[in-house]
Amino acid sequence: MEKNKVVNIDMRQYGMVLALIAVYVIFAIMTGGKNLSPANINNLIMQNGYIVILAVGMLLCVLTGNVDLGVGSIVATCGAVIGIGMVDYGWNMWIAIIASLIVGLLCGMFAGFFISKLGIPPFIVTLATMLMGRGLTYVLLQAQTKGPLPANFVYIGAGFLPTIKVGNIDMICLIVAAAISVLIVLAEIKSIATKKKYGFATNPTWQLIVKDGIIIAIVWFFFYKLACYSGIPFVLVLMALLVGLYHFITTKTVAGRQIYALGGNAKAAKLSGINTEKVFFWVYTNMGLLCAVAGIILSARNASSTPKAGDQFEMDAIASCYIGGAATSGGIGTIIGAVVGAFIMGILNNGMSLYGFSTDLQKIVKGAVLLGAVTIDLVSKRKK
Repeated sequence: MEKNKVVNIDMRQYGMVLALIAVYVIFAIMTGGKNLSPANINNLIMQNGYIVILAVGMLLCVLTGNVDLGVGSIVATCGAVIGIGMVDYGWNMWIAIIASLIVGLLCGMFAGFFISKLGIPPFIVTLATMLMGRGLTYVLLQAQTKGPLPANFVYIGAGFLPTIKVGNIDMICLIVAAAISVLIVLAEIKSIATKKKYGFATNPTWQLIVKDGIIIAIVWFFFYKLACYSGIPFVLVLMALLVGLYHFITTKTVAGRQIYALGGNAKAAKLSGINTEKVFFWVYTNMGLLCAVAGIILSARNASSTPKAGDQFEMDAIASCYIGGAATSGGIGTIIGAVVGAFIMGILNNGMSLYGFSTDLQKIVKGAVLLGAVTIDLVSKRKK
């Protein structure tokens, strides 16, 4: 029997993870370790949960070769529905949540209709929804903040799962970290077995051990810090479920393959029988729905609905996708990459705030990082 081929790990696949670690370490040095505290790790999750959710939806738009500029405004509109419903009309929490989801869905369908049925460029349509959504938010709220919102609703954005404390350590966090570590090892073993079965090249064992060891170390560091604080935030659970769901959709379903095909070559996709209009419609409808989810979480964390909610969220979501390895031309990118990109943006924001950078300087740095990520992508393609 022919011996299995061996191939080295392509480090470009893990470049963003290494960049995330590097950025975090740099700010740990700059801030004297302030960003290493359990409270700050918790804040990192709370502050970036809705950005991660928006980045997941935005990736689908980016895979088609486009973006959605209206997400920040739609987040604000959906949040306004929550505030008005519960504060002004005394709605039950679940009625307000359902109403917000419906509004987000309708906003997504509105954009999807003009893009898919009328063929208007997504940039123009979503620029219009950005302006319309922001204006509608101010009209609904009458430029006022609606709050405070009920405690049971605030739990969605600021609550924690039940804990089992041993000393000052939450054992639930450590159990979750152990379970994730086992799943990582089992997934690697399964991957190796599959490659050997079909005669594909495998990586040297030592490289796999180093790769998985680094990932597991990050998992344990992350959950140990949460264990030292208040346990697992409810936002983290929602975020993990959505990331897992959309990772499955993009990698294991026909709908996911159709998005990649559309982004890779729209004409070829249409000739192969893919209903490109339908794909565009559901991608932007889905984006509207995820805007509603982000709006709900943001309102819950702030315990109020404000006209300025979601300001520039679209920029963070788009930057997260490109920093995470998505191609500007479409057809290339992963959900995990977008999540890593979102956390790089979050760590930048968090680290610069802790160090004392002004908001103006923070925007310059974030813009430079985005430009650098896109430049690297385009330059590497030209070399190939």
